Parts: sequence; structure tokens; C-alpha cells
Amino acid sequence: MALLKNMIASLSTVIRLAATLTVLVLASACSTLDVGSAPTLEPKAKWGLLPFANHTETPQAGLRAEAIAEGLLRANGFANLKRYPSSLNTETLFEPMDRKQLEAARSWAQAEGIRYALTGSVDEWRYKVGVDGEPAAGVTLQLIDVQRDEVLWSATGGRTGWSREALSAVAQKLMRGMLEPLTAGAR
Repeated sequence: MALLKNMIASLSTVIRLAATLTVLVLASACSTLDVGSAPTLEPKAKWGLLPFANHTETPQAGLRAEAIAEGLLRANGFANLKRYPSSLNTETLFEPMDRKQLEAARSWAQAEGIRYALTGSVDEWRYKVGVDGEPAAGVTLQLIDVQRDEVLWSATGGRTGWSREALSAVAQKLMRGMLEPLTAGAR
């Protein structure tokens, strides 16, 4: 009888381990991240948020990603974060932002004395076609030393979610993971 109890206990442990491993494999299969090492930054420097380019067919995806990035930075203690003037981004539903607007935003950041600016691009922002309609986001981020016009850090990633998950939630999880080394190193 004791042998049977031990076998059942061992089998139960194996099943729990297999279930945990399966969940981990499934969770890791739905995202890809390549994140650079965080640079050494001046602790009291002024930060800015520059426009995100929209490389998708989804109107204003860049503006949506900017809003998430700003929220994540502020939630991580970046109170000295300045957002570029809205007049510098004329993206509409049918006209995406162009490179001239990003250059104008960089010039604005230099004039404002901003040292570090976060910018990026959105490469995927949609619900996949099919029965489940899974949300998918792909984003690239860059931290620029505005005064030296130099890229200090970059990250790129993509993530899909489950059929009932919001696209903004998937993008927020993706960008949180991408920004983690940068936000931890800048405090």
C-alpha cells in the first residue's frame, strides 16, 4: 500500500512539472525580444519622448505606442520626461509620419536641452486574421543622446497574445520587457 501511495505521489509530481513546463514553453513561444545592455546615464539628465514611426497599415499605431512608452517611463519614476509638441507629428489616419518630422522633433529636443530621448518604430500592430483574432505587436525602441546625436541603446521585440486579450495589453507587456533594463539602469 505504501508503494502505491509513493507511486501516485511521484506521478502527481511529474504531471505538475510537465504542466508547468508546458505553460512556460507556450508563454515563451509567443514573444521575441532582443534588448541591448543599458548604458551608463546621467542620473539628473532631462529626458524626452520623440515620435515613433508607424511602419504598419494600422493608422496612428506610432501614436499609440508612444502613449504606452510614456506611461511606462513615468510609472518607473521618469518625472522629468518631456513629450515633443503635437505640432511636430502630423500623422493622420491616411498620412503616416515622415522622417522630416522626426528630425524636427530631434531639433526641438536639442533646443530644449534634453539629453536623452526615446524614439522608435512600430512594425506590427494588429489583430491576426482568423477565428481567434490574436493580437500582435512589434516594436523597435532607441535611446538617443540628443546632444551628441548618438544611439546609446536599442531594443526590438514582437509579441502575440491570446484571442481575448487587448492589443494594447500585449503591446504594454512587450514594451515593459523591452524597457526594463533601461529603466532599471537609469534610476
